[in-house]
Amino acid sequence: MASGVPPLLLLLLGLLLLPLLPGLPPRATGCPAACRCYSATVECGALRLRVVPPGIPPGTQTLFLQDNSIAHLEQGALAPLAALRHLYLHNNTLRALESGAFRAQPRLLELALTGNRLRGLRGGAFVGLVQLRVLYLAGNQLAKLLDFTFLHLPRLQELHLQENSIELLEDQALAGLSSLALLDLSRNQLGTISREALQPLSSLQVLRLTENPWRCDCALHWLGSWIKEGGRRLLSSRDKKITCAEPPRLALQSLLEVSGGSLICIPPSVNVEPPELTANLGEDLQVACQASGYPQPLVVWRKVPQPRDGKPQAQAQLEGGTSGLGGHATRDTGSGMLFLTNITLAHAGKYECEAANAGGRARVPFHLLVNASRQQSPQPPAPQAPATRPVGHEPRHETGSMAFRALGLATQTAIAAAIALLALTALLLAAMICRRRRRRKKVPAPPGEGTLFVNDYSDGPCTFAQLEEFRDERGHEMFVIDRSKPLFAEVPPEEPPEQNPPPEGLMSGLRLPPRVAYEIHC
Repeated sequence: MASGVPPLLLLLLGLLLLPLLPGLPPRATGCPAACRCYSATVECGALRLRVVPPGIPPGTQTLFLQDNSIAHLEQGALAPLAALRHLYLHNNTLRALESGAFRAQPRLLELALTGNRLRGLRGGAFVGLVQLRVLYLAGNQLAKLLDFTFLHLPRLQELHLQENSIELLEDQALAGLSSLALLDLSRNQLGTISREALQPLSSLQVLRLTENPWRCDCALHWLGSWIKEGGRRLLSSRDKKITCAEPPRLALQSLLEVSGGSLICIPPSVNVEPPELTANLGEDLQVACQASGYPQPLVVWRKVPQPRDGKPQAQAQLEGGTSGLGGHATRDTGSGMLFLTNITLAHAGKYECEAANAGGRARVPFHLLVNASRQQSPQPPAPQAPATRPVGHEPRHETGSMAFRALGLATQTAIAAAIALLALTALLLAAMICRRRRRRKKVPAPPGEGTLFVNDYSDGPCTFAQLEEFRDERGHEMFVIDRSKPLFAEVPPEEPPEQNPPPEGLMSGLRLPPRVAYEIHC
């Protein structure tokens, strides 16, 4: 060669420069199978993966795992990726995030979890993401955001929660998001939102609340006033269309156009029937607490502890789980049931049913007494002996059952009066039926029944040979003339039969003309 450079040296130089050509990106030695690796980026999207593939280079900064079937992040699956900056897990089948799932990614800036099947978020799911800026959670199945869910994201700037089923946003759910600039809660199931929920968002610049079934009552009065006073700058022209879904009189109206006097609430009223009940040891018991108001109140049962040595004790709240006393209660809207199983002496005492809504709170007490003298324990049935009992030693059966004794005096009296009224009504109906049957038997026959009618027919004479017997729908017999029959079927025509004289008393003194027909009704 003219340059005098040895060919072997040129070949070695070409092999060293080959990875730097733009059309031929290098493939890392530790790249997972079927994935593509470029410098600090690994692409493993749409490969039908069920788990995070092993062998991802530790220096990876951008990892694409979208459009797979990953349902669970295995413990430690992302632990080697401490340098990760962008993680895309959207359009998978994730159902839950374990606490500390991203603890090993302190440098992560962007996390995409859109289009999964997340139903809830645990408080420690985002522990360790101190540098996270953008979090995508849209298109999941989230229904509630509990207090302190995002507490460990101090530098988060964008939170995308649209297209979920969120119907409850607790007051401290967004606590810790002091750097948040964009919050998207559109297209959820939110009916209300409290002022306290948005208070931690001191840096908020964009707020999206559209396409939610807002309940325009007194609890949402603050939002309309806040938007009119200074929050309007956070909403675009499209985001200002916050439409009421209820009450019906305000449906489809804009919240900003509804006057403050129309945003009303009805304080709750609560009732427990009966207010006092006596139960036996070992029995199961359920008590209903009915509450009404607008919006529909939230009902909670509590057991009021008895003070000891003059010092009150903390209340034990029974809601949605089993209590230490072997009972539980529902925390529901409108009605709450208190369930107590295998009642002991510890269950006795005072309970309290509380109903609360935006209009206020209402409480009603309930007292439970436990009968310690009788304990109903399951015993095998004893064989019945044919022996007779002595007179005077017959067992006395109780007059009422447990359920009847549980009712108040007024309720028992009302039930007894209703039973007596039903019995009296039955007796009156029976008497009316009997009287009507007797009248039917005594009703005289219609005029003319049983009487012999004599009519002069112009179309010729009639004899008994031409009569046919019929029976009508009431069971009465009737004889009808049939002209098709011969006049004298059984008697020769030469000797016409002598007509019998009519019965005495019925036709006496009546002379019949030559052409006479008889129509007989019986």
